[in-house]
Amino acid sequence: TGITAVAAGDRFTLALLSDGTVMAWGDNQFGQLGDGMRTDRDVPVQVEGLSGVTAVSAGGGHALALLSDGTVMAWGDNQFGELGDGNDTDSTVPVAVHRLSGVTSIAAGSFHSLAVTTGGTVEGWGQNDWGQLGNGSQTDSDVPGPVSGITTATAVAAGGQFSLGLLANGRVKAWGANEN
Repeated sequence: TGITAVAAGDRFTLALLSDGTVMAWGDNQFGQLGDGMRTDRDVPVQVEGLSGVTAVSAGGGHALALLSDGTVMAWGDNQFGELGDGNDTDSTVPVAVHRLSGVTSIAAGSFHSLAVTTGGTVEGWGQNDWGQLGNGSQTDSDVPGPVSGITTATAVAAGGQFSLGLLANGRVKAWGANEN
């Protein structure tokens, strides 16, 4: 009870509670439930060490939590650096995303992550094979880096291999894979 937001990942679910904590259930192969284990759960378990959470996002096998102080925590699959903690080692408990503050919005894609800052810029990290980090390269990054050419973002969305940014003027910019 007391759920204020939910997020669905690839075979796992997150629920943000009104007290600022997070519950998770489902597949836990990569530690994406954040309970310090790799055991699948068919009932909700509390994500360890989180409080003051204002938003959650679930990706392919990783999760993000935006804290009230504007920082971001991440846990789960990290094969492409999608946790943003400077390495590619999975984490079964939340870790701080490096060099990221003043965040207002988050999004977790299949293997990449995005964040909007108070200044309207967008930061991206993780897999970048299709340019989904928007930095003009196709090199993965295990720490956040700026998306080129966006200065008025208000929200982001992350798909499998592409990204979207909602701008203050109501327009949307897109980058990454475009096969379909």
